[in-house]
Amino acid sequence: MHPLRLDSNRYFSSDASERAIARELFAGIEKLPIVSPHGHTDPAWFAVNAPFEDAVSLLIWPDHYLLRLLYSQGVSLESLGLRPRDGAPFETDRRKIWRLFAQHYYVFRGTPSRLWLDHTFCEVFALDRRLELETADYYYDAIAEKLAQPDFRPRALLERFNIEVLATTETALDPLTHHQAIAKSGWDVRVITTFRPDEVVDPDHEAFAESLPQLGDLTGEDVMSRKGYLRALENRRAWFRQHGATATDHGPPTAQTADLSSSDAEALHALVVTGKADESERELFRAQMLTEMARMSLDDGMVMQIHPSVWRNHDERLFRRFGRNVGGDVPNRGGFTAQLKPLLDRFGDAKDFTLLLFTLDETTYARELAPLAGLYPCLKLGPAWWFLDSPEGMMRYRRRVTESAGFYNLAGFNDDTRAFFSIPARHELARRIDCAYLAELVSRKRLEMDEAAEVAADLAYRMSKKVYKL
Repeated sequence: MHPLRLDSNRYFSSDASERAIARELFAGIEKLPIVSPHGHTDPAWFAVNAPFEDAVSLLIWPDHYLLRLLYSQGVSLESLGLRPRDGAPFETDRRKIWRLFAQHYYVFRGTPSRLWLDHTFCEVFALDRRLELETADYYYDAIAEKLAQPDFRPRALLERFNIEVLATTETALDPLTHHQAIAKSGWDVRVITTFRPDEVVDPDHEAFAESLPQLGDLTGEDVMSRKGYLRALENRRAWFRQHGATATDHGPPTAQTADLSSSDAEALHALVVTGKADESERELFRAQMLTEMARMSLDDGMVMQIHPSVWRNHDERLFRRFGRNVGGDVPNRGGFTAQLKPLLDRFGDAKDFTLLLFTLDETTYARELAPLAGLYPCLKLGPAWWFLDSPEGMMRYRRRVTESAGFYNLAGFNDDTRAFFSIPARHELARRIDCAYLAELVSRKRLEMDEAAEVAADLAYRMSKKVYKL
């Protein structure tokens, strides 16, 4: 058996003077509340407030980081308890699934998943030995015992984690039943929604054909006409705002935007909704809809986030058998300077419009993203995201964007996770990395200590509240 412990100096420099500065900075922000302005946790958890079931459904199934790396090592998703769409058999014994996970826990060495999970095991569940096959049953039973206690219910944990605001993400057609239940319960913690319209604005989305008529039925608008379609989207945005949403979220394959004339946009709309558009026309429709979403954000004040440069569902077999969000997405080449120009020509100088940019293509950080954000009033940069939300990825992000964009054209940190228990671990990691970076600046006389302390608090807490209008 190997002990499990978290070093108090983790992620800080090995240089003693820099480490001391980082420790002092971190001490000043460690206990600040968590603002989680963008993520994918299940609002039903907080509406119903039922006990979590077990370690498997809580820690493995929602986390695509875990699924994809295990799959890469030959561990089938069926053996991890995921139900195939084709009706093939799958493992239902959750203790057996947990043992399989523990047996392969070594594959996460050196990954952020290992850091987040060890933090969860140690800090949340008070486990004192490392997860491996020999301790699998100990973990499974200890976690089950804790989850049965009232202070491990979802609402109690949200308060224990010191989460001041938590944003979930729902599709444009979602009735927001769980958010209504949360609001009616009188619980005073803010759990809000985010508007994600991909399935009704992306003709290549597998649900587009069936979602379009549902959008019309839901809003009473004629979505076959462009004017009716845009009114329907505006209607749904208003519905989301009524339930606390301050932001929209968009996952196009590229950041390409367009600004077509009204007549050209109407003709393109007719091709798309009748299923007659070719690949280039569907791409142009997505580009036009990003610009339309920007116009709507200027009108209603919602912050607009775009997450391009992802090849979603790259493993087609995995997608066909299990659907989305099981780890089958990979980074793709990105670009922003030319792609965003049509949108920025219209709205780039608007001070009442906020567009947050994310990327999985690090090559765009210094060449495109930081210079753009350092120019246009509407632009803010999202944090190092997804494959880059790791110690090295976060530090590279700071080094590549700060000198051009500064700190105050950024959006703080968001965790963008479905794995609820990883939220405090992810925010702690981000705060420690920021303090390590700021300690470098202080030790090299590029920043005064009082300024670094202010920046640390801004990055950890105040910046997200301001940018996301929380």
